[in-house]
Amino acid sequence: MLARLGHRGPDDMGERRVGRSWIGHARLSIVDLEGGGQPLVDRDGRRFVICNGEIYNHRALRERLGHDRFLTDSDCEAALHAVAAWGPSAVAELKGMFAVCVADADGGVVMARDLLGIKPLYWARRGERTLFASELRAFEPEWRRDVRTFPPGHVWTPEDGLRPFGTIAEEADLFTTRSEAVEAVRAALITGVRRRLMADVPVGVFLSGGLDSSLVAAIATREVAGSGERLRSFAVGLAGSPDLAAARTVADHLGLEHHERVYDATEAAAVLERAVAVTESYEPSLVRSAVPNYLLAELAALHVKVVLTGEGADELFAGYDHYRDIADAEELNAELVRNVAGLHDLNLQRCDRVTMAHGLEARVPFLDLDLIAVAQRVPPPWKLPGPTGQEKRLLREAFEGWLPHETLWRRKAQFGDGSGASTVLPEYAASLVGPDWESERVDGLPAPRSREELAYQRIFADHLAGIRADQVLGRFATA
Repeated sequence: MLARLGHRGPDDMGERRVGRSWIGHARLSIVDLEGGGQPLVDRDGRRFVICNGEIYNHRALRERLGHDRFLTDSDCEAALHAVAAWGPSAVAELKGMFAVCVADADGGVVMARDLLGIKPLYWARRGERTLFASELRAFEPEWRRDVRTFPPGHVWTPEDGLRPFGTIAEEADLFTTRSEAVEAVRAALITGVRRRLMADVPVGVFLSGGLDSSLVAAIATREVAGSGERLRSFAVGLAGSPDLAAARTVADHLGLEHHERVYDATEAAAVLERAVAVTESYEPSLVRSAVPNYLLAELAALHVKVVLTGEGADELFAGYDHYRDIADAEELNAELVRNVAGLHDLNLQRCDRVTMAHGLEARVPFLDLDLIAVAQRVPPPWKLPGPTGQEKRLLREAFEGWLPHETLWRRKAQFGDGSGASTVLPEYAASLVGPDWESERVDGLPAPRSREELAYQRIFADHLAGIRADQVLGRFATA
């Protein structure tokens, strides 16, 4: 299993038998490059941890737990000692993105996944045997029909089974003045970006030139200004695509070290199969964005080990057009919370897979839990632009003066649209399928909604035959 995940951590690989368990980890070295190899162990040599992701509040946890417990500067070691000191429920104290396993010599096991499922985790159970892995491909073919998504915000132990440890839905007083909301949103996003610059390696940003990635780039630029480093940015698109032009404008304005990946229709077609296999999904909207993202991550991995992205902003601040149709405030708020909670097997899955395929870690500042809490205090009507207005207006107001006016108020484009993928991929994918596509079924997968989706389903099945789509994959309402 571990060998099939080597791309996620090309820097090191470690494994250990602990009691009745075997744990293994493929490492992408980002924090404590010399001492952070996993599995990490406690002073007694009896308890071990493996962790995929980052614990952004690890320094605060060190203060609470006592520095004498720690043997390394790894952020992941905080999870080990928190569970040892406070029990399995301690995972609720971790702020970050993580899939973590703590195992001890007496047979104890604690498995947990972060509240939003930013980091992937799957499991399969037969009798007394339980397997866990970060990607579907890790499981042997004979196990695939048993594989399920390990739910975000849950912790599992053999004794107590699967239990939730938190929720993103909060009952909180709404802001009463727009200025108060604007200031709180600004402060929370700045903090979210600052936390995600935690690294002992260079950090860059995926830059589409749209509002979300441009704000992340602008904040990160100010945060690293005193370090003497120029922030690196990365953009992708067909020659002449709007994303490339918009990203150049932002990069020039911020003084970034900017890199571009210009591709053509032939390259998109050539990488399609690889992108579907890597993303582990056949959802057409994901695939259309996965292809350019895959090419972009390939470029970025030549320069940095970490990138910040703009994922999550549209779900927090009602950035998609279909939110305009929801008139009831409570209904809109519930829909936004539901969509944020559903990101783990859609956009976050694509974001994780295409980057980790190249040994590159993606971080998502808009999904900082403190920012999510602030966003839920914004009265829902303030998030809606009306029939002809500008989406995410409050977010734009919060950063007036941080970006060129034409960038700050640029209308939203889907990544696949802005990068050009949506103009080349559907036609090519449809050419792979015959006219009687509506009567064709791929074993274990639902009926295709388009010729394009059937083409992607075939590729998915070639690589992951036996996986039950209804147990592990998310789906948008339309293809």
